[in-house]
Amino acid sequence: MVAGALLLGTIGLFLLRQGWLQTNEEGAWRASPGTAFVTGFAPTAAAVMLFLLVFGLLGGWFLAGRMLAPLTRITDATRMATNGSLSHRIRLPGRRDEFRELADGFDTMLARLEAHVAEQRRFAANASHELRTPLAISKSLLDVAHNDPTHEPGKLVDRLRAVNIRAIDLTEALLVLSRAEQRSFTGERVDLSLLAEEATETLLPLAEKRGVTFETSGDITPAFGSQALLLQLTTNLVHNAIVHNLPEHGTVWVDTGVRPRSVVLTVENTGAPLTPELTATLTEPFQRGTERVHTDHSGTGLGLAIVNTITHAHDGTLTLTPRPAGGLRITVELPRPGSGT
Repeated sequence: MVAGALLLGTIGLFLLRQGWLQTNEEGAWRASPGTAFVTGFAPTAAAVMLFLLVFGLLGGWFLAGRMLAPLTRITDATRMATNGSLSHRIRLPGRRDEFRELADGFDTMLARLEAHVAEQRRFAANASHELRTPLAISKSLLDVAHNDPTHEPGKLVDRLRAVNIRAIDLTEALLVLSRAEQRSFTGERVDLSLLAEEATETLLPLAEKRGVTFETSGDITPAFGSQALLLQLTTNLVHNAIVHNLPEHGTVWVDTGVRPRSVVLTVENTGAPLTPELTATLTEPFQRGTERVHTDHSGTGLGLAIVNTITHAHDGTLTLTPRPAGGLRITVELPRPGSGT
């Protein structure tokens, strides 16, 4: 409208300057081209301005609607996510422009958030079940002792102690998991080969009891992180390899190594054949191989979940690979100190 008004005003001024009022022979003023301007050009200019106004309003409304339609879909998706619906996706069609990239990024964020919330809900449900089990067992043992005065108290105390130890172990595992997720630790230089040696020495009695032999190798493997958490990681890996092994004559291989930009800890064990689908779920909390049962030294069900969390807290990667002959190969790769990663 402003541009049209300026253009028409300039044309009108030009026409007026070509001949506005001329003096007649008697010296009186008379209207010349000015009258023609008022009667001819002015109505046409007014009609043009009215057309520009209508066209500008309708065209602007149409273009604004087309341009803002993607933002409306993104806003609606944001409101739905705020109300707790994380399954909705924008899936914006059309060419890949700024709005499409924004919508795709938002869909990716919603997918990750939905997966994280689902994982947390599963964890809460499983944790509630696992924590309830020792309490229920303790209550049953106490009820039996109360209803049967002749029951030997020594056996009751031993079983209650075992249940209590399991509950404490589970609680401590949950605390370690929470600590690792929050990265509330002070980093220092550690040697993964020494941690591997300490873990194997600590678990040697359990390995001998289950007929499992160790084979260790590796030179000095410097890393940076929490020594306590990395020792917990190594111990959990070795313990998992011992427990989920062959009934007899099993083997656990523990190896550490240095790469150009990373350090690697590998724990490999013999055992039952595993499918890739099952292997992919082993880092989920309370997942115990093919079945969720409690056996001797079966652990809390959080061993590999803790390993996964500690690895990510140290900016590393965890890889689980089923062995063709049976068993599992687990590789932890951490950034090498001073490598710039």
